[in-house]
Amino acid sequence: MLAALASNPRVRRLVRETVGGLPREFWWLWVSTLVNKLGAFVVTFLALYLTVERGYSASYAGLVAALFGLGSAIAALGAGVLADRIGRRPTLVAAQLGTALFTVVLGFTDGQVAIAAVAFLVGLCNNATRPPTSAIIADLVPAEDRVRAYSLNYWAINIGFGLSAAVAGLIATHGYLTLFVLDALTTLICAVVIFIRIPETRPEPVPGAERDGPAEPKVSLLTVFRDAPFMAVVGLNLLLALIYQQGSTTLAVDMGASGITSTEYGLVIGLNGLLIVVLQIPLTRWMEGRSRTALLIASCLVTGWGFGLAALAGSSAWLFALSVAVWTVGEVLNAPTMMGLVSELAPTQARGRYQGVYSLSWSLASFIGPAAGGLVLDHAGPGALWLVCGICGTVAALGHVALGRRTKAAAAARTGSVTEVEATEVEATGVEATGVEALEVEAPAAGPAKARA
Repeated sequence: MLAALASNPRVRRLVRETVGGLPREFWWLWVSTLVNKLGAFVVTFLALYLTVERGYSASYAGLVAALFGLGSAIAALGAGVLADRIGRRPTLVAAQLGTALFTVVLGFTDGQVAIAAVAFLVGLCNNATRPPTSAIIADLVPAEDRVRAYSLNYWAINIGFGLSAAVAGLIATHGYLTLFVLDALTTLICAVVIFIRIPETRPEPVPGAERDGPAEPKVSLLTVFRDAPFMAVVGLNLLLALIYQQGSTTLAVDMGASGITSTEYGLVIGLNGLLIVVLQIPLTRWMEGRSRTALLIASCLVTGWGFGLAALAGSSAWLFALSVAVWTVGEVLNAPTMMGLVSELAPTQARGRYQGVYSLSWSLASFIGPAAGGLVLDHAGPGALWLVCGICGTVAALGHVALGRRTKAAAAARTGSVTEVEATEVEATGVEATGVEALEVEAPAAGPAKARA
């Protein structure tokens, strides 16, 4: 049967269109990401480890997760600058080595203050991998293939996440220390693969460019923060990321308090990764040619009220699984759409900084979200927490509506470079593309952005 599928012309064309034409170095990065996420046990099970194994409160677990997020926030900006200054590969390898070291240390650490301090260091190193990884993909892959490349990389993350979450629940029944050691080992393997197989990809200035024409303007972090269209996207992503953070923190605490075992939690949260593996590629193909604004609005609503369904779960693992399945669809709609947009907004010489500021929205969410979620869970109960998630998703969706309307007037001030989707819409309807899609054209001088090549 497999041989018949492999020989089918339609299947072969589908595979070629999905994975073909990408650089070999990208696939080594893909493999290293997969290996790393296959052992990414600690972040997923940290809240459960602190509350069930160590007996700490939900508020303390939220505080530890918040300090992890604080380290991530610092790393997002620092790693973005380092990726542009000293290079993608050394920044990425150093971050992975640090993550492996402090993950092992965390497994042996005792005492509330010590655990919180080491969790901060794990977050600092762990999130420092994001900006250089995203910049490497943007450096290696042509503009027209980047959404597909980011989608495939996200696919690898969730293949690893889904399998690791399911297996970790079983491993945890024999002791949590094994989770910390295996997590560190896979991160170390990932660092070795990057060091051996991925060359430095940071674009070098072209000799004589200043004599032949104007040089590219220097971009600082302040310049990125002044890029209004980009920062509007980052702000809306922050609101959505606050909701996603509950999936690895307060959701685990709520399920544990409802009498659901660590094995059942691992299977339920592993459904998130499994569904992304199954749905990511077909939904990415389905999204081609569709309104980016509509996709972002839909992703916010489905995510927010998917979490909202957890208010009805009670002690039923199946209803928690339904909630996870719904918000996973929102995640699949949002991830490649947002990552492709960010890569197009970033100028070539500042990809690390732009990716770092975008990553900052996730880091701030991991700092604010768990602490806020833990307080709401402790003082108002799970029903109120999941209702707030639904409201936040609705607010984010309305934000994308407002963003589309505000950028409509600004579109005329931008250059005429449009995306393939916009070109198709213009050709078919004769109407100029508007809304969030307008963010893909070149930004004004006050906030430099890179149009589609």
